[in-house]
Amino acid sequence: MTPHQHPEVTPKFHPELTPGVEELEAQERRLVFRQFTHDDAWALGSLMVELARERQAPVAIDIHRAGQQLFHAALPGSTPDNDAWIARKRRVVERYGSASYLVGARHRAKGTTFEESSRLDPDTYAAHGGSFPITVEGVGVIGAVTVSGLPQLQDHRLVVEALERFLNDQGY
Repeated sequence: MTPHQHPEVTPKFHPELTPGVEELEAQERRLVFRQFTHDDAWALGSLMVELARERQAPVAIDIHRAGQQLFHAALPGSTPDNDAWIARKRRVVERYGSASYLVGARHRAKGTTFEESSRLDPDTYAAHGGSFPITVEGVGVIGAVTVSGLPQLQDHRLVVEALERFLNDQGY
């Protein structure tokens, strides 16, 4: 099925459209909050659940701020492994201050892999798509929003789409 056959599948999820490092960095510069409250976490997480349900995506969704889990949902088809992936991807955001997919892409652009060059335990860190920094203007990275359950680029794009919609709806 092509994106044109089903309106709920957008070209953003088309696998051939793999973003480069520059595009990923631009996403991070663009997707910045003025503030990020408990209510924002609930609203963003609920939006992500809605988007995932529309696609029948078997994902787990997690939002952390300053070491505290503010939102978590496990949709039908997700497994405990998704929670383990969430933790590993979130740790990459916490350590590097960048999206987990971008961290992996930067290593690939240098002709290596995150696993080879970071020397970090792959059971603790995963530079796979799906975790995106929560950045607040004038403050910096304060947390992460993470999805696990789809191929890594689709995980990343689901988070980015939700952030774009949320920030647009909030008038950013």
